[in-house]
Amino acid sequence: MPPWANRVAHLVPFTVLPSGVWRIALGLGVPVGFHGELADLYHAPDWRLTPYVFALSLLAEGCALLTLGLVRPWGEVFPRWLPFVGGRNVPVPFAVALASAGAVAVTLLCTTMLFQVSGPDAMGDPDAPRGLAAWVMGLCYAPMLLWGPLLAVVTAAYYLRRRGLTPSPTGGRGRTRRGTAARP
Repeated sequence: MPPWANRVAHLVPFTVLPSGVWRIALGLGVPVGFHGELADLYHAPDWRLTPYVFALSLLAEGCALLTLGLVRPWGEVFPRWLPFVGGRNVPVPFAVALASAGAVAVTLLCTTMLFQVSGPDAMGDPDAPRGLAAWVMGLCYAPMLLWGPLLAVVTAAYYLRRRGLTPSPTGGRGRTRRGTAARP
């Protein structure tokens, strides 16, 4: 795996972390700037809201951590404890399709969330965070916009590596299979 792809894969969980911390703070009852009806709706700690925001934060972080499978050995061979497939090679089309679908899904989800949060129908609500609280919320959620594109880049690197495609040693535009000589 190219070192840059490994660094990018390790960066992905950090794109999700700030929003998770913000949600957990909300779930613990830290005032995050909601007023009026929204403050009543997002009042915490609460037996419904707190477990929800904790679970959502853990789920998002867990999904982001799966990106590491594209640069680690456990993304190439199924863990032995898995029934039927344990110890077998992960099929490249399976991993690439799953990671690509994830990249598209989180890109669409995060982009949609951006427009909902900044649009007049959602955070245009007079009870939504304003001023510093709105900036903090925005800064916590903004890194998530990088999640999908970074996952797509790591997925492409995974595909090229697993298929044995490497840049041509002669610097040409073509690619060669690993272990074969490039023709000038």
